[in-house]
This record gives sequence, C-alpha cells and structure tokens, in this order.
Amino acid sequence: MAAVSLRDVRKSYTSDLQVIHGVSMEIADGEFIVILGPSGCGKSTLLRMVAGLETITAGEIAIGGRVVNNLEPKDRDIAMVFQNYALYPHMSVYDNMAYGLRIRGLSKEDIDARVQKAAGILELARFLGRKPRELSGGQRQRVAMGRAIVREPQVFLFDEPLSNLDAKLRVQMRGELRALHRRLGTTSLFVTHDQVEAMTLAHRMIVMNAGRTEQIGAPLEVYAKPATTFVAGFIGSPPMNLIPSKLNGRDVLLGVRPEHLEPCAQAEANMTVDIDLIEPLGSDTLVYGHLGANGTGARVAVRLHQSVDARTGHLPVRYGPARVHYFDAQTGQRIEA
Repeated sequence: MAAVSLRDVRKSYTSDLQVIHGVSMEIADGEFIVILGPSGCGKSTLLRMVAGLETITAGEIAIGGRVVNNLEPKDRDIAMVFQNYALYPHMSVYDNMAYGLRIRGLSKEDIDARVQKAAGILELARFLGRKPRELSGGQRQRVAMGRAIVREPQVFLFDEPLSNLDAKLRVQMRGELRALHRRLGTTSLFVTHDQVEAMTLAHRMIVMNAGRTEQIGAPLEVYAKPATTFVAGFIGSPPMNLIPSKLNGRDVLLGVRPEHLEPCAQAEANMTVDIDLIEPLGSDTLVYGHLGANGTGARVAVRLHQSVDARTGHLPVRYGPARVHYFDAQTGQRIEA
C-alpha cells in the first residue's frame, strides 16, 4: 500500500488543446478515491496518467513517495482493472490470473499461492478451470479483479469496471468491491460517471468538469454542501434545483434539493410549482414543473413521500432556511450566506 500525490498535474495534446488543468490531490495510504464526472471531463485520462499509459505534460505524480512521471507502467507497482475485462478467451480462469506473474518470473509455488488466495477472496475457486465464455459478466469482472489482486500492488486503478454490468449485478459488485477494500486495504482510484457508485464506494471523491477539479470531499459532504453550480447540478437524482434570485441586491442562484421542498398551504409557501409531469416510483413520487406563468420560469423538481397525493395543477411548497444554498449567478461559486 502507498500514498499517492498529484501535484498540479496537466495534460495537453497541442499548445491550444489542454485536457487536464492543474489537478492536485493528496491520497492517503489505504484510501478509496472515486474520480467522478460526465463523459469527456478527463477522469479516465487522469487515471491513465497515474498508470503511465498517458504522458504528463506538467506537474508531478508520486506513488509511495517516489515520483513516477518517467517510469513505465510495469515499474509503478500498480494494477489496473478495465471496463471490458480484457481476459484471454483461450485461457482458463487460473491461467488468466497467473499469466502476468509468469511473465514476471515468479516461481510456480508463489504463483499458485497467490492465485488460490485471490480465488478464495473472490469466491472463484470452483471456476479456476473454466474459460471466460463459461462465466457470467459478474464472474468475468471478478476474474479481472483477481488478476489485479495477485500482483499485490501498492495501488489499484479501476476504470469504470462496472459499466458493462446490468443494474442488479452492479449493486452486487459494488458490495463486493467494498468488502474487498475492507479486506485488503489497498489504496484505490476508481473512475466512474455513476454518482451512485461514487456515493457508496468513496472515502472521498474528486468531481471533475472539463479537465478541472470542481470539488474534493467525502460523498455526503459534497452532496450536502456543493462548491459550485456544476456540482449541485451533477450530484443528486434529480439534481439540486437552481432558481434565479437576489441576495442583498446581488444576482444569485438559490439552490434547494427536491427532497427539501415540502407541500404546504398556499399562505405558507415560498413558491408555487405548476406541475408538468408526475413520476410515481413506489417509495416516493417525483414531481416536475416550473415556476411562473406560461412555463417561462425556472424548472423545478420535488420529491414527495408516497403518501402524498400528487395531482396535476399547482403545488405550493416551502423550504427551511437551513436547506437553502446560494451560488454566484456569474461564477457559479458557492456563497456562504
């Protein structure tokens, strides 16, 4: 295990095409970090720079106190798990997990001990003789993780490893990843666009947008106190409502999460939502609408308890002062009011 340090890391392909803009972060030994953001934000590029699969234009990456900018991937003591498994179809599960160790020249005894240990951790022992085509998607992903585990690296790198799995299997694999990290305690960087994966797996998350770091923090901290309108609009489903407003004469965006808007009597309302769409979800109901006449006002989402009888028309709602966030209308930065 090892700490990882990113210091003003930058990546440019040409003089006028910079894709990573000065990312800095100190990752503690044994920490599970999730790099979260939409497609094209630079999260996989950043991970590949840590792995050594992309060159670094400027800045410094250190693993275990050793600067690795100019080291080959094989010399960085990392192991990477990809989205597409990347298993050898003609090899058994055992041979897929053992292949990299054979290339490194480990003894048969050491290889067997590592493979058997990883297979036990991942519940793959009875599948060691099978070929990848004989496995389910979840089992194949466990083999890919097993291949990383047997290396006994200082750092695990995960590049959207659950994206190819169906919804039920993703939930199962999230649980298995959490259990695996508790057991091994290896420093891990995990890239995803899925905020549920980020919220449930991360000790801390890096929210990225257009190659820049928008916010770094614990998942619940980022959810409860977004630093920018981008984070407010990206984290949460539905995301935070952002409504043009005034604060001490200043143009701001008032932010309030859908679950923090409560139906109330008209006389108690902070705003009235003209309902456009109702989505019953079983445990709760999502109401989508707008403020103002003729649909010209801000779009608003409200999360209601299933017991609330939502109907088309008008929905008066209120919010408590402690639930409100303010952002500068021009910069999008959070205002501590």
